[in-house]
Amino acid sequence: MSPLLNPSKTLILSHPLLRPNLKSPPSVLLSGDRIPLRSRSNGLRRIASKLRTSEGSKGGEAPGKATKKKEIVFFEAAAPPVAEESRGIAGNEGIREGKEGFGGVPPWGFLKTAPKRVLALLSNLPLAIGEMFVIAALMALGTVIDQGEAPDYYFQKYPEENPVFGFVTWRWVLGLGFDHMFSSPVFLGMLVLLAASLMACTYTTQIPLVKVAKRWSFIQSTESIRKQEFADSLPRASIQDLGIILMGAGYEVFTKGPSLYAFRGMAGRFAPIGVHLAMLLIMAGATLSATGSFRGSVTVPQGLNFVVGDVMNPSGFLSYPPQVFNTEVHVNKFYMEYYDSGEVSQFYTDISLFDLDGKEVMRKTIRVNDPLRYGGITIYQTDWGFSALQISKNGEGPFNLAVAPLKLNGDKKLFGTFLPTGDTDSPNVKGISMLARDLQSIVLYDQEGKFAGIRRPNSKLPIEIDGMKIVIEDAIGSSGLDLKTDPGVPIVYAGFGALMLTTCISYLSHSQIWALQDGSTVVVGAKTNRAKLEFNQEMNRLLDKVPELIGSDDTSNS
Repeated sequence: MSPLLNPSKTLILSHPLLRPNLKSPPSVLLSGDRIPLRSRSNGLRRIASKLRTSEGSKGGEAPGKATKKKEIVFFEAAAPPVAEESRGIAGNEGIREGKEGFGGVPPWGFLKTAPKRVLALLSNLPLAIGEMFVIAALMALGTVIDQGEAPDYYFQKYPEENPVFGFVTWRWVLGLGFDHMFSSPVFLGMLVLLAASLMACTYTTQIPLVKVAKRWSFIQSTESIRKQEFADSLPRASIQDLGIILMGAGYEVFTKGPSLYAFRGMAGRFAPIGVHLAMLLIMAGATLSATGSFRGSVTVPQGLNFVVGDVMNPSGFLSYPPQVFNTEVHVNKFYMEYYDSGEVSQFYTDISLFDLDGKEVMRKTIRVNDPLRYGGITIYQTDWGFSALQISKNGEGPFNLAVAPLKLNGDKKLFGTFLPTGDTDSPNVKGISMLARDLQSIVLYDQEGKFAGIRRPNSKLPIEIDGMKIVIEDAIGSSGLDLKTDPGVPIVYAGFGALMLTTCISYLSHSQIWALQDGSTVVVGAKTNRAKLEFNQEMNRLLDKVPELIGSDDTSNS
């Protein structure tokens, strides 16, 4: 069938020189005759003719009516430069006038195409995968390199004289900020680059796919339907019966004349966008945690207090101290529980919080894995210590002896104190030594360093050493607390929750079905994006349910 011209428009053809691949001059169909465009003139040549359209074409004239004359205008002069987007050449007058940019492209033409090129580069899947691998490698490196230590620590551990792996020295660690990896410019830059890739992919790929999926696309050709992934024909069937069965299977069904369109699982198309947004939330929360939080640690003896703001240190340039930093923390009591073997099983701290007016605003006994949360501050129980030993000597006292930790090899703790006897101004002061591994038993030694005995605090049982009667009244422990404010935690939790939900939704199949009533036959075509084998089996089951029309050759009459 010859192509027909639209009689409502004027056809403008470009100069033949712009079509070097044509072996013969171009021509136009006029009333079924082919007129070669061989004669040329310096001006315009107008050819008047009657144009006709097919009887079934839209906008065609009714038979019997006279057709209108239309003019086809041919330009013999050279046409303006054609825009070639693939080569980056802008077809405008600026090129002819000599206003060219780099490589023959005008500056404004490059600026117009630059955003598209940047989006295409950022949305590249291999690039995004590479960014995630780099971020994972940096995170692994952050677990290998000790974080937050003093510079002297890195000078000793990564010396220039003996570099790790032959090239890693303290200059690499401190210069790249790997001593605080998760707030370093390299790590944050990779997060920003990955976020840009996710947003570009969402804008250029996922959102257009959703827009296309939301359209009702009726197919009017049986050949196009049969080209789908699944295709079948139902003789002596009705498209209305097929629509009812599809509705019962959970499909959204639309009909238009003899055509049918149905879909199911639209949420699966939105899921990739949700996954990208969830990942952006996680990265935003992690960035805020790394650059906008405060952290601090303190060891507080029982009965003493401290102000929150005095022990908190900012972790990044977004850290801003809240008003709650004026809160005072008082350690009411510290105590521990032990296993039958004598090992420490758990330690507790009874804490009270006071505002600026001295009013108690909160009180709680914390332990490991059970912190206190107030006003965005979280107080964790992380460690314990031995602060002082309270004793009585010869019925006098009690006296508080400061206890100091002693260095041991391994994780075991040992604390010691000394009770002087005799002249304390003498250079060779003698006294009683006391050692303890925990708060439940004290080992005593006399002036000669000989073992004298063991006493439990609060037992009120005296022990006589070198003519002195000593009673261990109490062992005062100290609580090791970690404090932090982390504004990114709620965002990270929300991101992970959304990621789990949208990941599950993304496994839902988006299925589309087209059907066309062709006489007494219904031609059906379908496709899906997931579980294609199961989908074909489901389609066969659904089509088996379509009733067969008996006693009629044409469904339009039944």
